[in-house]
Amino acid sequence: MFNEEKRLSKALRWGMIGGGRGSQIGYIHRAAAERDHFFQLVAGSFDINPQKCVDFGTNIGIDPERCYPDYRTMFAEEAKRKDGIQVVSIATPNKFHYQMCKAALQSGLHVICEKPLCFTVSEANELKILSENRGRVIGITYGYTGYQMVHQARKMIESGDLGDIRIINMQFAHGWHSTEIEANDPGTKWRVSPEIAGPSYVLGDIGTHAYYLAEVMVPNLKVKELVCSRQSFITSRAPLEDNAHVIFHFEGGAVGTLWASCVNAGAIHEQKIRVVGSKASLEWWDEHPNQLAYEVQGQPKQILDRGHSYLYNADPAVGVNRIGAGHAEGLFESWANLYHRFGLAMDAKNKGDQALLDNFWYPDIHAGIEGVRLIEKCIESADNGCKWVSYD
Repeated sequence: MFNEEKRLSKALRWGMIGGGRGSQIGYIHRAAAERDHFFQLVAGSFDINPQKCVDFGTNIGIDPERCYPDYRTMFAEEAKRKDGIQVVSIATPNKFHYQMCKAALQSGLHVICEKPLCFTVSEANELKILSENRGRVIGITYGYTGYQMVHQARKMIESGDLGDIRIINMQFAHGWHSTEIEANDPGTKWRVSPEIAGPSYVLGDIGTHAYYLAEVMVPNLKVKELVCSRQSFITSRAPLEDNAHVIFHFEGGAVGTLWASCVNAGAIHEQKIRVVGSKASLEWWDEHPNQLAYEVQGQPKQILDRGHSYLYNADPAVGVNRIGAGHAEGLFESWANLYHRFGLAMDAKNKGDQALLDNFWYPDIHAGIEGVRLIEKCIESADNGCKWVSYD
């Protein structure tokens, strides 16, 4: 059970870039970060319009003097203060992630960044080296991986309950953009604009979520090669895809598929992952995140529920239940679990506690790098006649 008495000695002083008025993602960052008192929001550059930034910031309780017109001003001014920010969250369109993350690390700040971390693997590796040299943590908000049953699946796979892993099917295929809604929706418009979103739409926006679930669930998952086909069914979105299929060959002989789509008409989310082994299979669906389907060959299908004693609750990522079994926990709890772990990692880094970090899971810089690598390799394959490409 979650221990609400657990605290850092002092909450980490925290700032945000983006995530201002009307931002769904900004709200979930704030709600998750402050839930366990590990972070205290004290500053922000919430909007490109300075007046709107101040207006919004003061309405959520921030000192107007600490509501900044841009992130560089925030970093410079906060560095002058004894109580300046120690951490920054980046909740902006993709185009800005790399430069903001780099500037934050150069300013001595820990970073929590939306995905994709950047546009190229070379940029991601540069951020990795910079974070290591500065002794800072980079966390990536793969917000679905805070759910306990994702980690229950990981423990079952680690323990051999499924046998040898043979097949991994991943999908995140909703239907909300099956028409050209970006014509009247700025929040979608930038996602289908290459100069802002980068070289991919659904692969980077939602496909990386599904892929990272597989990375979390299946220890030591390594892709050998892949082939990708991508389409722009709404033609104005080209060259960015609104649908993509990927086939994977993993090291060790397992195979997998990924379907990323925003044109799956009628579907709400349809983010699912199914892992098939030689003895049994597991399936998790984010619309029913408190349950995990466990199917052993020759036995009735079992539905495992969050919060029960038959789970691997000794693993903190499984046993961190904020309320008893039978009560539904949701996306805010998943995000809060991630921010909790970000906070512990940053506190350990500040204290030089490498022993904790060596055996501590959170979506870190490596998760960010692999998400960018996936996008790069899928585009390389799809744009060259759907050829197989090595993942190295």
